[in-house]
Amino acid sequence: MSANSFGAKTTLDVAGKQYEIFKVDAVPGSDTLPYSLKVLLENLLRTEDGANITAADIAALGEWVADSEPDREIQFTPARVIMQDFTGVACVVDLATMRQAVADLGGDASKINPLAPAELVIDHSVIAEYFGTPDALTKNVDVEYQRNEERYKLLRWAQTAFDEFKVVPPGTGIVHQVNIENLARVVFAREVNGVLQAYPDTCVGTDSHTTMVNGLGVVGWGVGGIEAEAAMLGQPISMLIPRVVGFKLSGKLNDGVTATDLVLTITEMLRKHGVVGKFVEFYGPGVSQIPLANRATIANMSPEFGSTIGVFPIDSKTTDYLRMTGRSEEQIALVEAYAKAQGMWLDPEAEARYSEKLSLDLSTVVPSTSGPKRPQDRIVLAESKAKYAAAIPTYTEDVAKAVPVTLADGTSFELKNGAVTVAAITSCTNTSNPSVMLGAALVAKKAYDLGLKPKPWVKTTVAPGSQVVTDYYAKSGLQQYLDALGFNTVGYGCVTCIGNTGPLIPEVSKAINDNNLAVTAVLSGNRNFEGRISPDVKMNYLASPPLVIVYALAGTMDIDLASEPIGQGADGRDVFMADVWPTTEEIEAVVAESISADMFASRYADVFAGDARWQNLPTPSGELFAWDEASTYIRRAPYFDGMPATPEPVKDVLGARAFMKLGDSVTTDHISPAGSIKPETPAGQYLSGHGVARGDFNSLGSRRGNHEVMIRGTFANIRLRNQIAPGTEGGFTRDFTQPDGPVVYAFDAAENYAKAGVPLVVLAGKEYGSGSSRDWAAKGTTLLGVKVVIAESYERIHRSNLIGMGVIPLQFPDGENADSLGLDGTEVYDVTGIEALNAGTTPKTVHVAATKANGSVIEFEAPLRIDTPGEADYYRNGGILQYVLRSLLTK
Repeated sequence: MSANSFGAKTTLDVAGKQYEIFKVDAVPGSDTLPYSLKVLLENLLRTEDGANITAADIAALGEWVADSEPDREIQFTPARVIMQDFTGVACVVDLATMRQAVADLGGDASKINPLAPAELVIDHSVIAEYFGTPDALTKNVDVEYQRNEERYKLLRWAQTAFDEFKVVPPGTGIVHQVNIENLARVVFAREVNGVLQAYPDTCVGTDSHTTMVNGLGVVGWGVGGIEAEAAMLGQPISMLIPRVVGFKLSGKLNDGVTATDLVLTITEMLRKHGVVGKFVEFYGPGVSQIPLANRATIANMSPEFGSTIGVFPIDSKTTDYLRMTGRSEEQIALVEAYAKAQGMWLDPEAEARYSEKLSLDLSTVVPSTSGPKRPQDRIVLAESKAKYAAAIPTYTEDVAKAVPVTLADGTSFELKNGAVTVAAITSCTNTSNPSVMLGAALVAKKAYDLGLKPKPWVKTTVAPGSQVVTDYYAKSGLQQYLDALGFNTVGYGCVTCIGNTGPLIPEVSKAINDNNLAVTAVLSGNRNFEGRISPDVKMNYLASPPLVIVYALAGTMDIDLASEPIGQGADGRDVFMADVWPTTEEIEAVVAESISADMFASRYADVFAGDARWQNLPTPSGELFAWDEASTYIRRAPYFDGMPATPEPVKDVLGARAFMKLGDSVTTDHISPAGSIKPETPAGQYLSGHGVARGDFNSLGSRRGNHEVMIRGTFANIRLRNQIAPGTEGGFTRDFTQPDGPVVYAFDAAENYAKAGVPLVVLAGKEYGSGSSRDWAAKGTTLLGVKVVIAESYERIHRSNLIGMGVIPLQFPDGENADSLGLDGTEVYDVTGIEALNAGTTPKTVHVAATKANGSVIEFEAPLRIDTPGEADYYRNGGILQYVLRSLLTK
């Protein structure tokens, strides 16, 4: 129960129903706070307990100085947790392991139970094994269930074993689209201690693109799975009051410009400005011009900006969207009344106090793509051919190479560098947006009417974000044209963007690999990192769904779409992009005619029930999960093995060896890939050794419930370049436990270091750990024996995850890096000063001494990136899960 120091508790009457609320305007200074900080302020008012959340914390937030650096820690309690199955299965394994550990220590296992609503959407497991045929969807679902039955049984057990835990079954949609279309409340109504309260819907999620829900005015962001588990178990999230960047929008998008073009422009601007660890909030008259679906598209890519959130306040566009997606009138009335009562309703003319400001006139946005390996590297479409020509020499020496290919059906062609071999309408970013999805279908119709088809080397797929997309495609009459061009639905889930692309056309794949061709993928996603989309594809480009169709027709990135034909029509005449591109007016007319609220109401009427296949899965029962030691998918996690009831003192790291020396922009994909498993790798060898046929390897992401597979896949991305093992690409390092330090698989070296009792260090550059909120990037790091990471800078989630797994994140001194200090990774490292944490304080720096083979020593003071007292508590306990477990044992 709140201490209510500010007298903020009052009653809100909505249509005769009384709700207890906590008014933010009771706190001095709140009237000019940004929207997002008002949401945090309400959270503190409602959860004030005089200990973890005090009146001083609340006053500090009200008095927030916009241009100050963050230094005030607060405890944020999210209303709910949302997960996808790759990370969610790992979370459930951890929770099941925690229950077992509590039972083993003589405690009450039922204490391990979500205290906040937790919802998991199974969307990351479908792989586009089949495409381009009417039965592709059915066949892919069959394969999905065959491969993932063990994982799904675990989730079925969790549904019954845990309170407040719900699962959205396979084939429903992408987690973030399901979130905005159905799960998000915007304003919660929930009985607390016998009183009906109303409060903002806030969430954390085990996927970095949780921020998509920011488009609805819901403050939420991606966290690592381990942090989400703690939140489920009632632990508040420790955070510093952030800087808030105000992004002012004005004007209106021009005809032919898509939401994707807008988001790529914003991504480039914000990444260039620098918003890591900050909140971004959109305001100004242009916000009213942006449909809710476009707001969600922008908010979705907050991780690509680098910000914690990218939020839009609540307004009539929000309530219109809630009505369209089938929410009840009672809920919509509550959202509007609550937002207006709390000063959270958008005023287009108002300007809150912001730490920094940017602005964009929407009329200046032009058609764009981004690539070939980072989402922030925007390319103006008119310059795409020139930018491709500039990039291709870095991927191949023989730029003009062409290889003859003959397909099984007798079709022959020349395959060249730059060929588009994957054209995928995929990912939460755009498949939730009717304007771009129907825009793509209109392109397909126009192309079909002119007699165009995709080039024969292109793998064409559509993976809608929800079944509602199929409904409005059917109602519009446009599905037939997508099908006619080979863009058949392959699944409802996150497919190509997560690396579930499946195999390319076999003859095309062979030609690529036999001749080292540098081919391309074009996808409507948010991630295009190296090695992510397909092991066969070196260059990946993000584009709008309509543009994906255009590139499939053209079949190459080596084209000027403004002046060169994308193909020849049935009459033999050249066809240009302008001939198939729909106007904004055409798209809006189809959207208005094709979408209705009853579609959403019907599809989500019983969203947790699933189809007969899901319902007929065997459901394990019992308070404790029955582990199967023969399983290659689900294994009891080792984090609590031998854990004492009280933590041992932390120790300095002495005699360590460098495991990896990495450059800038190393992503969590590089650290813990989610794609295919090659048979010759340690992960492949493990599965083969356990009797798994190569065709059943599945993906690394689907194996996250088995730590044995995942540690073998850590630091094993096929594009990872470890400078300690120059000339290699992939999961290799040098093993200094052996004479002359031979180059070996990273996992094999880690095993030898562990046997020798040698701790490990990772050296890295800027933006270390950017990309997905992948907890296994930290879990794998710690299980391989890495004790310390030293980087120039970190992405927020990965730094937090490292601490949550008991790994110390350090930074190089300002302006320095491994090269400038003369570190080449062959040194022996001593990191001292860590033991100061045992006194309950957190030192600002620790001392690093790196001794070279000739006895010379490189020394420096490294800033310690344990940023909050809560993080220090986690590290002292060996990790956040150990901290939570010990806390529950003492209650």
